[in-house]
Amino acid sequence: MWLADQWKDYEVLDCSDGEKLERFGDYRLIRPDPQVIWNTPKTDPRWGQINAHYHRSKKGGGEWEFIDLPEQWQIHYGELTFNLKPFNFKHTGIFPEQATNWDWFGEKIRKSGRSIRVLNLFAYTGGATLAAAAAGASVTHVDASKGMVAWAKENATSSGLIDKPIRWLVDDCLKFVEREQRRGNTYDAIIMDPPSYGRGPKGEIWKIEDAIHPLIKACRKILSKEPLFFLINSYTTGLAPAVLTYMLATELKDFGGQITADEIGLPVTDTGLVLPCGASCRFSR
Repeated sequence: MWLADQWKDYEVLDCSDGEKLERFGDYRLIRPDPQVIWNTPKTDPRWGQINAHYHRSKKGGGEWEFIDLPEQWQIHYGELTFNLKPFNFKHTGIFPEQATNWDWFGEKIRKSGRSIRVLNLFAYTGGATLAAAAAGASVTHVDASKGMVAWAKENATSSGLIDKPIRWLVDDCLKFVEREQRRGNTYDAIIMDPPSYGRGPKGEIWKIEDAIHPLIKACRKILSKEPLFFLINSYTTGLAPAVLTYMLATELKDFGGQITADEIGLPVTDTGLVLPCGASCRFSR
């Protein structure tokens, strides 16, 4: 398992009975987590000393209970700064477990010795975009949500990276990739973090089981002759590391290189154990 264990401004304090107790900087939140199927004693007193609690509804969705939480605050990961705020369905604007991937590809970019063009698909609030830009890459950031792209720009500004070579695009990811192929544009690295289900800016339906392999096939056509890496993240049950490996190995076999896949996770402070947080598959040359 690949662990995001270098955080100073974030930690999972404890997890039990479908919820996790987290610290985001100076604030403690309780949020639901479907992976937490165990019911262990909540002995940490900080379970009762929180700033906000997201309550999941049995009918689907849920709502925030705010106790003492600002509308927005910041946390840092190395040189990166993220603006957080509670919004739809338990989210805060960051997936801290992805830091293990930021570290991995950031090092590859820095050691490459050449200019690297990165395409970040389903780019959300820009964690991977900022990590790649900070490492020296030029980045094309694509997300179907105008609000998420605006949020990512805020994070870039706070991180001192807004003047770096980053293209910010609100677009359907597959349609953008197909247009890039027709234009003859290529990338040295591709990152994708697709949702299980979603809609494009014009209502296009995305269902990962049907759409992920066609997207990988399309992305293969816009890779440069000597790609540096290809990274896929998945939070979808059924897309296990071996499934991601099979798809990447099938489509990228002509490039040689190495493909590895594993779960990603976050250390849990109180127990010393690890909370699993999805899977990632990495191709590199």
